[in-house]
Amino acid sequence: MTLACILGCSGPTLTPDERDFFRDVRPWGFILFRRNVETPEQVRALVDALVETTGRTDVPVLIDQEGGRVQRLRPPHWPKYPPGRAYGQVSANDPLVQRELTRLGARLIAHDLRQLGINVDCLPVLDVPVPGAHDIIGDRAYAEDPYTVSVLGRAAAEGLMAGGVLPVVKHIPGHGRAFADSHEALPTVDTALEELDAWDFQPFKALSDMPAAMTAHVVYTAIDKKKPATTSKKAVRLIREELGFGGLLMSDDLSMNALSGGLGERARDALKAGCDVVLHCNGVMAEMQQVVSHTGKLKGDAKRRAEAAMARIVRAPEPFDPAEARARFDEAFAGIDAAAGPKVGEA
Repeated sequence: MTLACILGCSGPTLTPDERDFFRDVRPWGFILFRRNVETPEQVRALVDALVETTGRTDVPVLIDQEGGRVQRLRPPHWPKYPPGRAYGQVSANDPLVQRELTRLGARLIAHDLRQLGINVDCLPVLDVPVPGAHDIIGDRAYAEDPYTVSVLGRAAAEGLMAGGVLPVVKHIPGHGRAFADSHEALPTVDTALEELDAWDFQPFKALSDMPAAMTAHVVYTAIDKKKPATTSKKAVRLIREELGFGGLLMSDDLSMNALSGGLGERARDALKAGCDVVLHCNGVMAEMQQVVSHTGKLKGDAKRRAEAAMARIVRAPEPFDPAEARARFDEAFAGIDAAAGPKVGEA
């Protein structure tokens, strides 16, 4: 049996209790954060230990490796990468160069991840910020217009997949209008549906063929006056029917304060709304126990979409010279601060 959830762990190695718990509940996948990262050898051993607990080989191991302030793997063992906005600003007069550099950056990230056994990156960010919105998205977005976000988002996704890493687009159907950080509070967006469709939804429509997407913990009153997209049947129906997304749909982190109720209730509500799998990130055992108590077996259409997503991971990445690619990438971004961006909480 495989449960329809993705879980984290508490530190750089599995505790005996975590090992027993994961072997018992068999989550579909795992996610790593900075607390789980020390050295390449340690991360590889942790990934192997996590995968071993499931008794499967096709286990998704996720990470948020965007660049800028959302980068779990950092120097000295891994290179810095620029935030998404930098790709939309470098070589401003040549959009083809921007696209190629975005793909190259993602291809380099995929190379880093694949060496560790990490096969899923929660990238690209397809949110389109509007003036005055909370900077939790900010420079993580490629641009402030949906066309550029769509073009560079696809380039990033292609770079990851070329390197054997599955992309997860986020945060569907759009987090760019949120005037609150969903880690701390529930954002509410009152924009008319026609305007959302013409602006916020466009990148997700353009990349509706992607294998996986992560929901936004945001209330869109034009869709559902009360529930955030993660737990709204109306929002999931819009994602499937109007945005045309047919891939695996996962919740954003259930432990974020945007959601209300207990962890088990949050998991139940997200799955009931139509999410295929739920995500719980902080590695707190008591919370994970609540989540799995309300999470059923991965089956039916959700299982089919999960299998289809994993099947998109290429077994033999495209030919690639990492040293040459790194030199070319570093030359293009020389003088740009790869860590630039607002100093906000870990996203």
